[in-house]
Amino acid sequence: MKLVGLVRAIGVRPSICEITGPLQFRTFQHDFVPRDPKAKPKKFKYPQFYDPYGPRPPPSDKILQLAERIVALPPEERRQIGPDLSEKLKHPKLQPIATEGMDLGSQGGAAAGATKVEEKKEKMAFDVKLEKFDAAAKIKVIKEVRAFTNLGLKEAKDLVEKVPVLLKQGITKEEANDIIEKIKAAGGVAVME
Repeated sequence: MKLVGLVRAIGVRPSICEITGPLQFRTFQHDFVPRDPKAKPKKFKYPQFYDPYGPRPPPSDKILQLAERIVALPPEERRQIGPDLSEKLKHPKLQPIATEGMDLGSQGGAAAGATKVEEKKEKMAFDVKLEKFDAAAKIKVIKEVRAFTNLGLKEAKDLVEKVPVLLKQGITKEEANDIIEKIKAAGGVAVME
């Protein structure tokens, strides 16, 4: 028994651990080829930008001449090329992107002109703000606030006690006037913003 162990220890052939590495087991990697530890990693040349359609052929001479002619045009004529081409190629007109409800920060230029146009339009959405109420009519005001806000008793009470406070936002003028009249009848003072 000791002799067999001694023969195995002195054996000439390399062990599997030396071929595959310490943590790899040869039986599960039938196609494993040992990597040369002195080999340098392969370097791949990456393109400057990713094109999902693959490489494209260079533009023809005709296209290059057309581009040079466009660049040589004065700026007034260059501005006319886009609409004229889209009309001749029957491209649909680009629709402006609606930015309602988006916070675009400080705007200037064309956006500032658009806000002036919007100011001229009639206001469509209104807010109702509770300014004050009589202490004796507090319970009536809370009941009216509960009626049109769908709040619970505690939430309505907390809301009324935070006077002045916005009660309802983004409603039509008729709804706002109706709410103001109800609060006025209950003993409160509300305004439309």
